[in-house]
Amino acid sequence: MKTKLVIYQVFTRTFGNKNLTNKEYGTLKENGVGKMNDFDKGVLRRIHDYGVTHLWFTGVIRHATCTDYSSFGIPTQNPRVVKGRAGSPYAITDYYDIDPDIAVDVDARMAEFDALVARTHAEGMKVIIDFVPNHVARQYKSIAKPKGIEDIGEGDDTGKHFDAQNNFYYCPGEELDLSGVVDNVYAHDAEAYYEFPAKCTGNDRFDSHPQQNDWYETVKLNYGVDYCDAGGRSYHYHPLPSTWKKMTDILLFWAAKGVDGFRCDMAEMVPHEFWAYATQQVKERYPEMIFIGEVYDPNQYRMYVESGFDYLYDKVGMYDCVRGVMCDECPASSITHEWQKVDDIRDHMLYFLENHDEQRIAFDFFAGNPWKGVPGMIVSALLQQNPVMVYAGQEFGERGMDKEGFSGQDGRSTIFDYWTVDAIYKGFFNRKALTIDEKKLSLVYQEILRFCNREKAIREGLTFDLMYVNPQSQQFNPHKQFAFLRKADDEVLLIVANFDESCVKINVTIPSHAFDLLGIPEQKVEMTDLLSGFTKEVALKRDGQVPLDIEANYGRIYKFHIKK
Repeated sequence: MKTKLVIYQVFTRTFGNKNLTNKEYGTLKENGVGKMNDFDKGVLRRIHDYGVTHLWFTGVIRHATCTDYSSFGIPTQNPRVVKGRAGSPYAITDYYDIDPDIAVDVDARMAEFDALVARTHAEGMKVIIDFVPNHVARQYKSIAKPKGIEDIGEGDDTGKHFDAQNNFYYCPGEELDLSGVVDNVYAHDAEAYYEFPAKCTGNDRFDSHPQQNDWYETVKLNYGVDYCDAGGRSYHYHPLPSTWKKMTDILLFWAAKGVDGFRCDMAEMVPHEFWAYATQQVKERYPEMIFIGEVYDPNQYRMYVESGFDYLYDKVGMYDCVRGVMCDECPASSITHEWQKVDDIRDHMLYFLENHDEQRIAFDFFAGNPWKGVPGMIVSALLQQNPVMVYAGQEFGERGMDKEGFSGQDGRSTIFDYWTVDAIYKGFFNRKALTIDEKKLSLVYQEILRFCNREKAIREGLTFDLMYVNPQSQQFNPHKQFAFLRKADDEVLLIVANFDESCVKINVTIPSHAFDLLGIPEQKVEMTDLLSGFTKEVALKRDGQVPLDIEANYGRIYKFHIKK
């Protein structure tokens, strides 16, 4: 049976934190930290009950931090090249190690991760972790690499800006200049950071003077591309660059630990030729492994799919569009254009409304109301067979209004600071504190996500977009409503998402072409709304209309069976 992927992203460090101090720029001792062991059987079962098939543990691999773990043999990092007291999970300091923050017993951190993978699998879900291939922390040093593995940067010729067998890019004869980076409160008393020769910065900054808005805490990895060649960019893939081999070894290491998929950070900043090589190497040994690419350039989507990616972020297309509809900045009918643009690779597109990079729906300067996300979730989860993703706390209406420290009050749940996310704490560890509205919202999310695999028409059925035959009229508003059909065997779903803040009574036209394409006969049927249980009898006629009433920021998912 085909499975539609339902991915639940958790930020491991904050998810299980029950310390409510939440002091701005607080230390681990002050604000506490969540652990892998917080994902016990009960928590995992509750996540699985949302219809989740894959659990993405963000921030698992050891990364730069201001917290001192030197007593455990873990190298310290200079706070001047760490973002936030807890540090960014995308500034990796050891690809072969587990972040000590999330372990109860630091010395047994890898064993705790192995147990987490086993528990997650036992509860019927697969495990996804981040793979960060474009850059590492400035003070990268592996203490956990397997015997016989050469470290990143080991053996580099630091006297060259570029060499195809170097792992980094260098500025020969130049010291790293951080004068353009503003010291944060936690770095005022830190020693000056010295790096010579300077390594080039992660966001393709090929000089020794990174600025405040650069990824100054990271260094760019070299996959055999000379970005500063006198004749323009040049490629040096023969013989195979050292970085290709080292990064593929890292993927194979985690695959051997039972990881089922990788969310690949900033995948388009790494040449597609590497991905074709690495995904083939991994999938030869682990055929079920999935690769999810963070790719933002639609012109490159097909190239990265051809290079082995199973799924790609649909951010600049579907996410931006649905966000615009929720914020009344574009019509609901524009959703049609977004799925049509990538219709040839639609099964490879990953839909979402929140993740760690995006603002929370309920944020005052996004939608300001978590219920405005419900019609968007109906579309994202139910429109196609492709995967859908939810970010922990979204289902309880997390507002993202906290001012945590490095991240500031930006509408995102921090990935840089020690913190407890209110909605997650209440939703998983103090449920009596949830309001009636928060409980109701979470139940709606649960129902929608469960339909993804419970209903064959959603899981593997055909889609028919009804927007082209439902223009602006007294009975339908394409600026606020989006309607489509799903069908598998004799089961048909009529789905309408209402982005209006008012209840509406509408008529949805079903064209003759839908009857022909989906094999629907003209007949009377009894429709049941899967969200409310409400039933109604409707006479299906070619180019006829189905009358519906829909609550504000909600939808109808009417299921009916056809008789041949």
